[in-house]
Amino acid sequence: MISVIICTYNREKYIGNLLESIARNTLAKAEYEILLVDNNCTDRTHEVCIEFSERHPDVCFRYMKETEQGLSAARNKGIREAKGEVLLYVDDDALVDERYLSTYMDFFKRNPDIAAAGGPIIPLYETEEPKWMSTYTKALLTAYMYYGDKEREYPKGKYPGGGNAAYRATVFEKTGLFNTALGRKGDSLMGAEEKDIFDKMQTQGMRFYYLPQAVLHHIIPQKKLGKEYFDKLTLQIGRSERQRTLGISRKKYIKRWLSELVKWGGTIVLAVWYTLTLSPAKGWKLVLFRRNVSRGLSGK
Repeated sequence: MISVIICTYNREKYIGNLLESIARNTLAKAEYEILLVDNNCTDRTHEVCIEFSERHPDVCFRYMKETEQGLSAARNKGIREAKGEVLLYVDDDALVDERYLSTYMDFFKRNPDIAAAGGPIIPLYETEEPKWMSTYTKALLTAYMYYGDKEREYPKGKYPGGGNAAYRATVFEKTGLFNTALGRKGDSLMGAEEKDIFDKMQTQGMRFYYLPQAVLHHIIPQKKLGKEYFDKLTLQIGRSERQRTLGISRKKYIKRWLSELVKWGGTIVLAVWYTLTLSPAKGWKLVLFRRNVSRGLSGK
């Protein structure tokens, strides 16, 4: 069985459509359950979930609350409550294709030695994509992820996006649960909790695969394309990395800074290239991204 875990905080606008897209999946209803973890919502999330459950009595749907604020705490609640052998985390502001669940089920049945998997994350804009958006900023702001149309191991240093990731339940017996000091909390944009888990998995020799058919469409409102959100998110990326690496060791933090310097070199090269190809706004946005991450990494 697959346990589909949706951790949510005040997303009444999107949660109903997400649940409906899951219910339309081709996988037999007896082969999955949906766990909705309400992380102290103050909107109509509960009412929307009741309406969904009444429309789909054939879907195993369980609604629960996690009062400790934070995405990591909500994810851990899902781990403790899930009945499935595979735990699939789906973002609460997304839609999934009809063969989404069956793709994951088939993969884990065929590959008993693979610990985790993920799929493409395609942005679904409520307005339109801004002209300053590049491949790099798209990955940052929309969680865009696409590694081609072939099933494969993730490229070196890459791992499934947190909003479209499936794990065998046994993974967390070996890595421990998500670090509650990391990840989103209410309106905070802290992160790195998925990276923390996948780093532990790699250290223990676990493997994870990219599944091109497990497509998730991530809804992007205008708010996420504004300067205020961009600055807040990029600064928190740096702060999250500082907290994550220092939590491991001082050596790990210094190594992360060396990586940051290399990334600065790449950023400058890309900025020059975008300028020469008459797209200076794309290059400048990358410089601002790197600047904010470095500020956060330094503790500012």
